Amino acid sequence: MMRQYELVERVRRYNPNADEDLLNKAYVYAMRAHGSQKRASGDPYFAHPLEVAAILTELKLDDATIVAAMLHDTIEDTDATREEIDKLFGTEIGALVDGLTKIKKLDLVSKRAAQAENLRKLLLAIADDVRVLLVKLADRLHNMRTLHYVPPEKRNRIAEETLDIYAPLAGRMGIQSMRDELEDLSFKSLMPDAHAMMLKRLADLTEQSGELIADIENALRVKLAADNIKAEVKGRQKTPYSIWKKMEQKSVAFEQLSDIFGFRIIVETVDDCYRALGVAHTSWPVVPGRFKDYISTPKQNDYASIHTTVIGPRHQRVEMQIRTVEMDEVAEQGVAAHAVYKEGRPGAAPSESNAFRWLRHTIELLAEGDSPEEFLEHTKLELFQDQVFCFTPKGRLIALPRGATPIDFAYAVHTKIGNTAVGCRINGNVMPIVTELKNGDEVEIIRAENHVPPPAWESLVITGKARAAIRRATREAVRKQFAGLGAKIIERAFARNDRAFDLDKLKAAVPRLARQSVEDVMAAVGRGEMYSGDVVKAVYPDFKEEQAKGAAPAGDKGWFELSTAENLKFKVPGQEGATRSLPIRGLSDELPVTFAPNGGAVPGDRIVGILTPGEGITIYPIQSPALTAFDDEPWRWLDVRWDIDEAERSRFPAQLHLQVINEPGTLAEIARIIGNTDANIDSIAMMSKTADFREMLIDIEVWDLKHLNAIIAELRGKPQVSMVERVNG
Repeated sequence: MMRQYELVERVRRYNPNADEDLLNKAYVYAMRAHGSQKRASGDPYFAHPLEVAAILTELKLDDATIVAAMLHDTIEDTDATREEIDKLFGTEIGALVDGLTKIKKLDLVSKRAAQAENLRKLLLAIADDVRVLLVKLADRLHNMRTLHYVPPEKRNRIAEETLDIYAPLAGRMGIQSMRDELEDLSFKSLMPDAHAMMLKRLADLTEQSGELIADIENALRVKLAADNIKAEVKGRQKTPYSIWKKMEQKSVAFEQLSDIFGFRIIVETVDDCYRALGVAHTSWPVVPGRFKDYISTPKQNDYASIHTTVIGPRHQRVEMQIRTVEMDEVAEQGVAAHAVYKEGRPGAAPSESNAFRWLRHTIELLAEGDSPEEFLEHTKLELFQDQVFCFTPKGRLIALPRGATPIDFAYAVHTKIGNTAVGCRINGNVMPIVTELKNGDEVEIIRAENHVPPPAWESLVITGKARAAIRRATREAVRKQFAGLGAKIIERAFARNDRAFDLDKLKAAVPRLARQSVEDVMAAVGRGEMYSGDVVKAVYPDFKEEQAKGAAPAGDKGWFELSTAENLKFKVPGQEGATRSLPIRGLSDELPVTFAPNGGAVPGDRIVGILTPGEGITIYPIQSPALTAFDDEPWRWLDVRWDIDEAERSRFPAQLHLQVINEPGTLAEIARIIGNTDANIDSIAMMSKTADFREMLIDIEVWDLKHLNAIIAELRGKPQVSMVERVNG
């Protein structure tokens, strides 16, 4: 276990002005607070917060963060209190420790819920100070280093959570070294055989390559020195997990990978970066498509570097990263490299960094009301994706995950633009709105102010912001539909009971209905969640309905009186995009309408509609036995009828049940009869009954009831048919 003086020396190496007394006091306080507590390894518990603090010294963090690391488990696991820590160490450190305490308890209902809620708590806790995240990442890194001591049933859950959340978060914050180690430790725990195989392959490759890395390093140094460029050249080998992931994503074998070795060229100035690039490109052939300039367009986590690949010495592919010393520090330490965390070093605050800006934006999504699972899904999508950089017509740079579409682009610019997007131009050309964007594309969004994003867009977009916005817009559109329906129902209820409808009085009565607004009340009535008579009674407390409440909603069938003025649309079977109309007074918006399964309904049938809250209306023929299921819910019954335009005839679904003689040609004869009567067969199901007879269920499409009855009569007249009847589902 690290000693007290060793930790202080680590801090003083990068911060000679460190508060040694504060560090010593925190060391002693935490050690006494944890007392005789033990970890799963059998080591004293205090060894853990001490190692967490040591990890943070590698990021050269300020005294407050180091102290918070030593104290991060005290409030949760000991008798220490926030008030005591505030008194002894100050409110800044107290707030950091309290933020870490808030995200400690994660024993929730399910693994997925725990993972989702973990991320929510973590991000909410770091809303005011990103140092909470840095301590939490260091805490997770040390836990992963000692994961082999944890019981096997917990090991996989912790490793999966690390791979899904903490490693990508470290990467998004730009702390690449921590991300690499978290990924590799998770990989080792989850897939030990694959990890061992990758280590062996890498060892074999290193042995076969011999002095290859040293030769390439020397060749690069010589070329750069010849051009008077001062540079540090470092060769490196990719991690087992990054190689495994690339093999999985690209479906290639280990032997097919050509960029296992990479080289970092660290120079003094940005000008030197481009000069070094020129040296590399004029000395060796360039591999096409392998050049990326993250200096002119840094990543969202502030990463800046030039990437290129050339065919170098020994005809070996050489992947190079060219950057300045400052860029290298940001690449390794990420948001921790910002000077606000360095004692005595002026510089940019974290709120000015792209990484912290992304973090703030992600935290803002928590206020949008999505479920923890949805939020986890959205955030993981954004954490994992590589980026493409596109431009608005005015030149604004928009960074998006790879695979993003113009819909994602529109929502990245502004939610309102996304909600009203109907098309796009990419580089001046009109293109499908689902086109995958490429680096450098200029995207112009074509908008329509009254447009509502289709629910199907949710499966087409990549970014979490777009998915969340589409879900909200869809929910809001459905809510408005039901609110419009509910408004008409409520007005009808007031009129039916000879009471004046007064919107101001209804607003005053909203609290009595346990809703937040008039629109909420109307939507609840429209969905069938609230009875309209209760609204009347809330406005007029002295109101007494003459009918019993259980029967009263039957009167609400009167909500839907017949008129040709306003129509409810429904899809026509077998005709994509075609619609017909059911005249229903008081309904100006469109609600989804479907026909009953197993039989449907045809013009000429006496029909009723059944309202299903949140889903729409199902049309049944009045003789359907399925209607008995709704006998106790008369308020769901809607009085509807056909309004057929002879000029726009459409077919409607029906189902026939036949018993026929089992002999060759029977099916052909039945199909001939149906075809000759101008009907259409949709499907046939045959069931064996006896050696002599077969039963059939035939779904057909007919013009109307008269047409259907003619078909039944024709079939009954055939000697092969012993029984035929219509199925009324």
